[in-house]
Amino acid sequence: MTSGLVIVDKPADWTSHDVVGKLRRLARTRRVGHAGTLDPMATGVLVVGVDKATRLLGHLALTEKGYDGTIRLGQSTNTDDAEGEITATAPAAGVGDAALQSGISALTGVIQQVPPQVSAIKVNGERAYKMARKGEEVELKPRPVTIHDFSVLEIRRHDDLIDVDVSITCSSGTYIRALARDLGAMLGTGGHLTALRRTRVGPYDLGMARTIDQLSEELRILPMADAVAAAFPRREVSADDARKVMHGGKLPAAGLGPGPVGVFAPDGTLLALVEEQGNAAKPLAVFVP
Repeated sequence: MTSGLVIVDKPADWTSHDVVGKLRRLARTRRVGHAGTLDPMATGVLVVGVDKATRLLGHLALTEKGYDGTIRLGQSTNTDDAEGEITATAPAAGVGDAALQSGISALTGVIQQVPPQVSAIKVNGERAYKMARKGEEVELKPRPVTIHDFSVLEIRRHDDLIDVDVSITCSSGTYIRALARDLGAMLGTGGHLTALRRTRVGPYDLGMARTIDQLSEELRILPMADAVAAAFPRREVSADDARKVMHGGKLPAAGLGPGPVGVFAPDGTLLALVEEQGNAAKPLAVFVP
């Protein structure tokens, strides 16, 4: 079995775990995982690792992500999206375009975001969503996230509700549902997310993604070397340095930045991911025996 990434266009109503289960059957291996969970309601790019590529996933999960979504102003739900029950309503008809844009501007840049009550964050060892389902009030701490771009694509007004189609580019760990909730709170109307499509995870976008049906016909796996070269800076080393890296040794730093760097042998074989710390490049994961 080829080790590598499968870029899936996740269908609605599938959990990320459902996709992993399907890929395990298609790839005929248990060694399958995903980078960055998508809620069942959401569709779009889900990066799945097969075999040795599962060791890339933790590093890929930290990259920038892109989303298209629809925020409904005028209603709040207990999950901050359309999967939940409506908990409050307030007419949004009086919210003008300028006020809406002002709210969006306030939620752009580095912000402190409180994750949704129904989320996979752990509180004292238990998932927040499990506590919320038991009716417990979960106190989640705000955390810094970066919203690089928050653009309005279209505004549709229906009596007391406003649907706002948006495009968002953000850091890892951002909850788009929480942006919908916070925009609604800022405007005094309440808000929740009614549609979400992830368009990009790092360098992997919808143009590379395949539906479950397409993958069932032909399982396309992006080889490890291509996957790493697309996502991280590339460093080619001599045969002597290749031997060092293969045995877990450090290399001199090459000034390629703070994140992971892909190290390749003279013949183009992917050897490892390294991270530069001070004057040394230390292996994060070695891929050759």
